Amino acid sequence: MALDGKDRAFRCDAISRIDYKTLTMDRVLTAFLARLWHGGVSSRVRRATDLDVDAYLELLVDDKFGRFNGFADNEDVSRRWVETHLLDMVNRGRTTEAVAGPRPLHGFAYRLRNSARSRPYGADEQLYELLSVNDLALNGLREFFFSEVDPVTGEAAPGPDIDVESQALLSMVEAVQGKAQDRPDSSARREQKQLCRQSGELLGEDVLRLLLHREFMPRTVLVEHLKILFSFHLALYHLRMLKLVPAAIRSGAVDHACTSGHKRGEQCRFQPHLFVDVAGSEPGLPAEYAAKSASTWYGRLPQFVRGTFAVLKLADFAKDMHRQGKFASPGREDLPASETIALLDTKYEADREVFFDMRVRRILDDEEEPLAPELQTIMDLDLSRLDTYLELIMHYRGAFQRKYLVECLDSMFLKGRPGELLTQPRGKSGARRFVLDSRLLEVLLQVCLVQPDESGRMRTRPMRVDEILETLRTRYGLYIDTLPTEDGFHGPDVPDQAALRANTAAFVDRLREIGYYRDISDAYLTQTVTPRFTIGAHQERSPR
Repeated sequence: MALDGKDRAFRCDAISRIDYKTLTMDRVLTAFLARLWHGGVSSRVRRATDLDVDAYLELLVDDKFGRFNGFADNEDVSRRWVETHLLDMVNRGRTTEAVAGPRPLHGFAYRLRNSARSRPYGADEQLYELLSVNDLALNGLREFFFSEVDPVTGEAAPGPDIDVESQALLSMVEAVQGKAQDRPDSSARREQKQLCRQSGELLGEDVLRLLLHREFMPRTVLVEHLKILFSFHLALYHLRMLKLVPAAIRSGAVDHACTSGHKRGEQCRFQPHLFVDVAGSEPGLPAEYAAKSASTWYGRLPQFVRGTFAVLKLADFAKDMHRQGKFASPGREDLPASETIALLDTKYEADREVFFDMRVRRILDDEEEPLAPELQTIMDLDLSRLDTYLELIMHYRGAFQRKYLVECLDSMFLKGRPGELLTQPRGKSGARRFVLDSRLLEVLLQVCLVQPDESGRMRTRPMRVDEILETLRTRYGLYIDTLPTEDGFHGPDVPDQAALRANTAAFVDRLREIGYYRDISDAYLTQTVTPRFTIGAHQERSPR
């Protein structure tokens, strides 16, 4: 291959901290808990050996703490409970089965993970950076996950209402205390100056609204809902980047509203618009539009790959310019993507041509003469040296990086898992399509049904079905009863109406199935979506 390591490098922390691999949200959340405890940096837990199921069980029944009397007398049952309820397993049920770590049911779960099998691939860091725009959300998560921990001493102090799973994890942490040291990573947190702040602001608001339910549902359920919400917002953030990054490269600048912050209620022009199928996969129904929507977004991956390479290579150009004294660098901090993209300005054109001409020549010097037809075609386009360089990289690495991006996006959409936003029939011919799984819908309803009242206090209130549909459109870009006017669509026409009505009817049925829809009469105004819990009034369960 004619590319060296600098040419092949693809991870761009200024856009996303994720190393694009298949993500598992249990492991992402476990690593995120370490950053939550250590103020944004990862944890350095040193342990001599990895823990297996028997080791976790031994920690649980340790006589020193004695909180689980009888577990040692029923070892087989206890072992199965630990394996199925407490542990996140790699290749569960196979001969290669191994323990990644405990499920993230308590803040200190990260101290018991087997790091080599519990890799978050940078998603924990990206999640923290998104939430860093809202300190209240980070503090709320810290109080929830570390509620049984003294914030000063770091010692566990379980209260009388702690659930059995959290108590089990705390007992394991106490048993392993001293055998494994937990220290923050020595490197300082690297703040990400986000290309668009709206994603983090929306995530922070949703987290705060969801945490208001902590007194009304079991801890394990709320943790599952948080995992679904985190995965959902990570997916939406990267869809936004699929639009924003290529557009910024084309225009030579990032939209000022994105970097400075949008006004309250203002929609970012890079917000994703997805048509989601609720009715099912039968031909002629909304599945065709949901598949078209997914195809449009996945079709943007090549341009995103090219844009990411452009930002990375422009960062190299910035370092070279800094060495020559022609560009002011922020020092050890990462150069924000918005400032990197600004180097596409015409005033840097001469220096850009010289810098990237050297890189193009280095690649072509390693090639045999005459050039391969594909490379010769690129050279015949007579592009700028930067564009030529990017096209050469895409020739060698474009398909490779796209493959891993597809797998990463699929995992963020929770494809094939509870809470999925994307599904795909088995077989190579199966087309991806956006869907709205019942668990994801329930999480979004719990968030949307919490609204500020006249005094600004958050409280739940019933909403009409059309209000819910409008909220899902404007807040998250999820279209159910109408087609988007962009992102692969141009708005509905007459033939679309039957499919849209079927999708809306299926959505109402789904609301009824999960217990949120109250159909008192045929009157439209009485067909409401009712909160499962009453928050902000008398703090009690609403009557069902």
